[in-house]
Amino acid sequence: MTEKYYIDACIWRDFHENREDKFRPLGEWAFEMFRMIKETNSLVLYSDLTVDELSKDYKPEQIKEIFKIMSEAGLLKKVDLKKQQFQEAAKLKREKNFPFGDCLHAIIARDNQAIMVTRDKHFEEMQDIAESYKPEDLI
Repeated sequence: MTEKYYIDACIWRDFHENREDKFRPLGEWAFEMFRMIKETNSLVLYSDLTVDELSKDYKPEQIKEIFKIMSEAGLLKKVDLKKQQFQEAAKLKREKNFPFGDCLHAIIARDNQAIMVTRDKHFEEMQDIAESYKPEDLI
């Protein structure tokens, strides 16, 4: 069975901007993760929520360029959002006081049997919903 990864917007940004923090090559790790995904012929999932988050900093043509690393390999798939996912995310937000978008991302990953790839600390507390890792944990 093909492994599936649902990539958070922050990881796409790390890759595109080749970001670093004081000690870590975040962009390089994101690139290496995408390379591993390609080598294993795995699949990267994204949703309108991912695009909306990236749209805060990038134009549509830039987002298309960011996704190119996986789309040109035929390993990028858009997943649809469902009403019940929004409802569950709203409930989770109320119960756990997590950001709505993070709740929705975790639910999308779970419903698509995908591994969530993110740096966001909220996901460490949502492991019961979706298994999540940082790029460097996967390479």
